[in-house]
Amino acid sequence: MRCFIGIDLGSTTTKAVVMDENCQVLGRGITNSRSNYDTAAAVSKQEALVDTRLTLFRRQLGGLPALTGKVDGILADLERNFRRVQFLEQLGDLETTCLEMVRGARFAGREAVVRAALGEVFRRLRDLSAPLFEPGARRKSDFFRDLAGAGFMQAGEAVCREAELPFELLLNIYDKSILEVENHPPAGDIEGKFLRALELDANLLGDSVVQPVRDALAIPLEETYVVGTGYGRVRLPFPKEHIRSEILCHGLGAHMMYPDTRTVLDIGGQDTKGIQVDAVGIVENFQMNDRCAAGCGRYLGYIADEMNMGLHELGPLAMTATKSVRINSTCTVFAGAELRDRLALGEKREDILAGLHRAIILRAMSILSRAGGVRDQFTFTGGVAKNEAAVRELRKLIKDNYGDVKININPDSIYTGALGGATFAVRSVVN
Repeated sequence: MRCFIGIDLGSTTTKAVVMDENCQVLGRGITNSRSNYDTAAAVSKQEALVDTRLTLFRRQLGGLPALTGKVDGILADLERNFRRVQFLEQLGDLETTCLEMVRGARFAGREAVVRAALGEVFRRLRDLSAPLFEPGARRKSDFFRDLAGAGFMQAGEAVCREAELPFELLLNIYDKSILEVENHPPAGDIEGKFLRALELDANLLGDSVVQPVRDALAIPLEETYVVGTGYGRVRLPFPKEHIRSEILCHGLGAHMMYPDTRTVLDIGGQDTKGIQVDAVGIVENFQMNDRCAAGCGRYLGYIADEMNMGLHELGPLAMTATKSVRINSTCTVFAGAELRDRLALGEKREDILAGLHRAIILRAMSILSRAGGVRDQFTFTGGVAKNEAAVRELRKLIKDNYGDVKININPDSIYTGALGGATFAVRSVVN
């Protein structure tokens, strides 16, 4: 099977989309961006190919009468087991890297004790991994670094108390090792991991499941053409002819999601883009924010840090506001000072956040105005499109300024740039 791949290397996350030659999306993948862009691109692509295999499994299993009504559960179990196989493999890599760090003068006379402690920590981490991948388990994150870090803190402190070692010693080893492991290219083959995933669950070992899964794994995935885009696109490991600008990819990606789209707003981690496209998704006009990241995802991240909150908590809290406090600046440099001043004046956190979200969208509306305004239909993309408070303010301001315009927000909008890249990949080969 010929596969066409788009990779969007963002400042915060890297996304990939796999398409077939008919522009049907087969799989999507996402990972946190790293200083090693080659690895971020490779990991996101591998995740998209994993999702592609799940799509092929669904096709194979979906037509079997014996599995009617059971396919979703089977795929959920299979993916859950696959993630556990993947996690344990990465955990083994992390353990090896940690043990290699235990050398030098600062470990003189304690190498054996530290190695033994690390061995015990990772033994407990493997035991702790099982509940993470049980049916219905809720994980705070799916990124390996987050899962491993939480487990290491829990197991490491207990082991250090028992071994009478300072926990900071093991934590320092972990911090150095996780950076190295994160930048290792993906190891092992996807197909082999899925076969091992089958063996972890006796309920999946019947002939009605195993053979169709094996048949789907036997379908070769040919990487026919790859297109890269995004904030870090110049660092992607592709020749120049395989690189497209963010503007072109987001415009085309929005068109692929909603063919009647004429105006696109993308608010990402580092920039805001207002784009006008024609009936076939070709960019007619655009505007971007200047070099300052004010009003983008990084700004919201800074606000979350200032308020000691998670980024995902900002929108829900702002939705509870009873008024919107006027914010004079969306400059990241001054945001902390203004935030503290407002709190000192007795303003509620939720009212301040409502004002901050309004200020961000007002800035975006200014960019849209310079790009030619808002035309029907309007599509909002990027990570900030998942923020309900930002969406609420956007709907209000568009209605006030442009009337009743249809607003599209896709739950997979974070993949818009990668979707456009994959579409360019198809068009480069298929006439």
